[in-house]
Amino acid sequence: MDAPTPIAASDTDTDKHSNAWYDYEETETVSHTCVSSGSDGSHDKTEKRPLSRGRAIALVITLTGAAFINTLSAQAVVIILPAMGKTLNIPDSRLQWIVSAYSLTFGCFLLLWGRIADIFGKRFIFIAGSIWVTLATALNPLMPNEIAFDFFRGLHGLGAAANVPTAIGILGVTFPPGRAKNYAFAAYGAGAPLGSIFGSIISGIMAQYTSWKWVFGFMAIMAAAISLAGFALIPNSDDSPTLAAALKGGSVGARLRLVDWTGGALITVALIALLFALTEGNVVGWQTAWISNLIMVSLLLIVAFYFWQRRLEKKPDGRPPLIKVSMFKNRQFTAVMVIMGLFFASFNNFLVFATYYYQDYLGYNPIQTMLRFLPTGVGGIFVSFAVAFLLSRVPTAFMLICGTFSVSVASLLFAVPIPITTSYFAWGVWAMLLSVVGSDITWPCLIFFTSQALPADDQAIGGALINAVGQMGRAIGLAIATAIQTAVLAHERGVPVENVGAVQELDYASLQSVRIASWFNFAIGVAAMVTVCIAFRKMEVIGRIAPEPDAEGIKEEHELRSRA
Repeated sequence: MDAPTPIAASDTDTDKHSNAWYDYEETETVSHTCVSSGSDGSHDKTEKRPLSRGRAIALVITLTGAAFINTLSAQAVVIILPAMGKTLNIPDSRLQWIVSAYSLTFGCFLLLWGRIADIFGKRFIFIAGSIWVTLATALNPLMPNEIAFDFFRGLHGLGAAANVPTAIGILGVTFPPGRAKNYAFAAYGAGAPLGSIFGSIISGIMAQYTSWKWVFGFMAIMAAAISLAGFALIPNSDDSPTLAAALKGGSVGARLRLVDWTGGALITVALIALLFALTEGNVVGWQTAWISNLIMVSLLLIVAFYFWQRRLEKKPDGRPPLIKVSMFKNRQFTAVMVIMGLFFASFNNFLVFATYYYQDYLGYNPIQTMLRFLPTGVGGIFVSFAVAFLLSRVPTAFMLICGTFSVSVASLLFAVPIPITTSYFAWGVWAMLLSVVGSDITWPCLIFFTSQALPADDQAIGGALINAVGQMGRAIGLAIATAIQTAVLAHERGVPVENVGAVQELDYASLQSVRIASWFNFAIGVAAMVTVCIAFRKMEVIGRIAPEPDAEGIKEEHELRSRA
């Protein structure tokens, strides 16, 4: 894989989008860039102030925490859905909205928040989003009824949409290419899959020994800690030179005029319509007229969004487009987005159907289910450190092949007819370990590539884009897998789909439905692996660390600069 080059907005705007972040001297010192501007907003000079090793590590942990708590909050509630439904008197047919309300707002507002962060400042938006998450999560379990509870779940997702992509942007502009950046992105990349895994573990323990409300209390405490740490650790000057020049003093009005509100409205409404239809399709039936109509409307809005973004990019009126559509002309960048959607669908579906298998089919309680997922949490920590070491030494395409292959085989082990009396340690533990190996390899490579491919102006929107693609992949993949599972269940039971019911303990039809759905999860994992093989034929090392110049070379360089 060739190391990605920054993607400019357009051929005629190269100078505007050039960025000193890519012109660096390789050192072992982590630094952040402070930009001073003249009265006219022009970029005067760039000063690098070193971050201490301790502060750099603490910063990475803080930013990784945003990704961790995001996926933890989505996965943790799955285990405690029955308990929440009983407390709030929510019927089974509407329980999924506790999960969907969060996913809907998170996935739909990512792109708009990403661009706002690039314009208003990544530090400010990250801290504001983290505080928002803290308040929404703390108040959520206090809500007395279903509507209020789902509303605050949606508010939680809205806050997460602000701080998750912004964390990627902060990493991208704070760490210059090198060893420190490799470790930073490997750690951040491990945060999301580990959050999904620990969501099941933490929720299982709390559901067994305390009230389900303490799951939200734990998340609120963690979000508050992230907010405080972000305030203390994130460098103050995280805006890029070109935006500093465009702001001309940084007034709020100038910043607001830089936001593409039209594009933001188009893509947000489109994604809300699409995700809502995908969420409800398996509940009300895919043949329901308004489901297909809503999907058609969402697709038309996405097309309108594309042409609007292309217009802004070709004929700029002072506002940057929400997304530079020209960057999709880069085949590898487009392939990374496709791989992200397929990979996240396969990995997320694995977690969902593994939970169905252990908790619903085998009838395990939350603690017993949690123990089956425990190897993923322990293994994931070790894998993340290994990936950080390998990013600068192993061809990235080879790592992606290994990662997508591992996730695929994890689903395959749940698809093949292994007798249910077979020991967990004979196959179940290996499926869990393969899933976390695959996720902790694939995720860091994909977000690292995205960060390297985009200039500093677009770091937060790049983080938003790859997260949004992952959410779309998750929603579409889960909708298809659930439709397959429901159809198989209806066929085996000889009943219409609308009367199929849920997975039942030690029921043959339930086992078959989970296995067939797992075959689909295996297939989309393989599709991700095939995409890697097709798009990345040159197996370069994306995280390669350039050799440091020797003392003589540094002396000659300084002499040349002094003469200039």
